[in-house]
Amino acid sequence: MTRIATLRLVAAWVTTAIFYYAGASLGYLHPAAAIPCFVWLLGIILWSAFGVVHEAEELAERLGEPRGTLVLTLSIVVIEVALISAVMLGQNSVPTLGRDTMFAVLMIVLNGVVGIGLLIGGLRHHQQSYNLQGAGAYLAIIIPLAVIALVLPSFTTTTGVGTLSFYQALFFSLFTVALYALFLWLQTGRYRGFFAPTGEPIHEGIGIPLPHAHPAPGSTSRHVLLLLANILPIVILSKSLAKLLDKGIAELGAPAALGGIVIAMIVFTPEAISALKAVAVNQLTRAINLCLGAAASTLGLTVPAVLLIGVLTDQPVILGLSSTNMVLLAVTLVLNTLTFSGTRTTMLEGAVHLTMFLVFLVLVFNP
Repeated sequence: MTRIATLRLVAAWVTTAIFYYAGASLGYLHPAAAIPCFVWLLGIILWSAFGVVHEAEELAERLGEPRGTLVLTLSIVVIEVALISAVMLGQNSVPTLGRDTMFAVLMIVLNGVVGIGLLIGGLRHHQQSYNLQGAGAYLAIIIPLAVIALVLPSFTTTTGVGTLSFYQALFFSLFTVALYALFLWLQTGRYRGFFAPTGEPIHEGIGIPLPHAHPAPGSTSRHVLLLLANILPIVILSKSLAKLLDKGIAELGAPAALGGIVIAMIVFTPEAISALKAVAVNQLTRAINLCLGAAASTLGLTVPAVLLIGVLTDQPVILGLSSTNMVLLAVTLVLNTLTFSGTRTTMLEGAVHLTMFLVFLVLVFNP
């Protein structure tokens, strides 16, 4: 383990110990003290998230694609669910937080990161190729999951607008988890070749890429332990961060959706940087696996988790989007389908995606 990795773990666990014992007093801090505490917590959580990404990438070299990317996306989902749960279970519960976070993830991933990535790739490589079958498979699962989670609740009539009844939540969650589990089974098995870079050698008949890189030093189990050691401080510190985030949004009079955006940025910033690095070295397939995989895992796992928390705590969970955001979501899904329907991407698609992301940001603060 490098010196930086050791320092990161020490800083994360020392911070965890301090805030664990001081957690009860965070809600009463003066703004002059709350701001530095929030910045400190945010910095430690982000630094730990980068550690999660690093260890997941080390595992990726051993497991190959798409299993390596899958480890990373599932780790990010654990962090996302922990942060959402901390806010939902706090004193000032926010029934729209799960929806706002998932919608923010989709906008950041499918418009922001994809847009910047395609612009960078277009500037450096003019046109980039990728595995069309993998992108198509991701979109085939993202579109129905997004509609089930974020659109249908606005049109159901059993309960209030934007919410689901107990049986709707139960069955929709089961359908969502089952569909995502089937996708993972096919992604890591029969159709594994769909998510490998184009032109990479494949074993005859089973669609598994041949090894092409030497694993980094260290055992797989060691990197798994380091991955967990970086995730746990984030999960534990999420409650303290949620208290300060609630306090800040209330005192600033900021829109409630800002909490979801902050959580989405925390959990996806390291993965976004990994995706942009992959684009810069002309590994567009890996970048697509990271971006679309994050969107799919967020919808496939976060939605059931949020609904489960709502049922267990008897809290209302509002999932349905407003009409404005539904239009944004529809345009985003259509745009991604068009972008990843050919064999090459250009700067034009990147500019369009980035424009939609900027529209989203404007509408958050000026709906």
